[in-house]
Amino acid sequence: MPPRPSTASLGLELTSSNLRNISNALRAEEDGKELRKELTKNMREALKPGAARAKSSIMSMASTTPHDGPALKTSIARKIRPEVRITGKFPGAKIKAFKTKNLRNFPNAPKRTNRASGWRHPVYGNREVWVQQTGKVKWFDRAFEGEQAHYKRQVQFALAAMVNRIASRSD
Repeated sequence: MPPRPSTASLGLELTSSNLRNISNALRAEEDGKELRKELTKNMREALKPGAARAKSSIMSMASTTPHDGPALKTSIARKIRPEVRITGKFPGAKIKAFKTKNLRNFPNAPKRTNRASGWRHPVYGNREVWVQQTGKVKWFDRAFEGEQAHYKRQVQFALAAMVNRIASRSD
């Protein structure tokens, strides 16, 4: 495995303006489209262990209610993935829990199971009887405790490798 490029010597910070500058530099290259694809792929790969931790965290949520529909925690886990954008209004890299659109009329399941107040729902569809339910509080947030700097550094390494690759072409 080749040594990791240093981000300190480049003064490379993970900011939206730096990502835009790198994207513009890639666009100027002859094979820029392939380089942009490779950069976003490498940035996603850097975040995949974090997504796996979040999936593991939601899968450890207790589940005791029997029902005929799809499992809540499995559906939420399927919707957790890294998201990378190097162009546009809000470029960046993050791990995101997307909405669960077709899950028992509960599209905000990832957000609701993460918060302490939980959510209200009718008991077995009976709109006259409602209950308050909580999930595993802060399951998404706790999955990254103490690891944010590590994932940020891994994304910076992917950026630095691409910047070094472009810079070596112009030498």
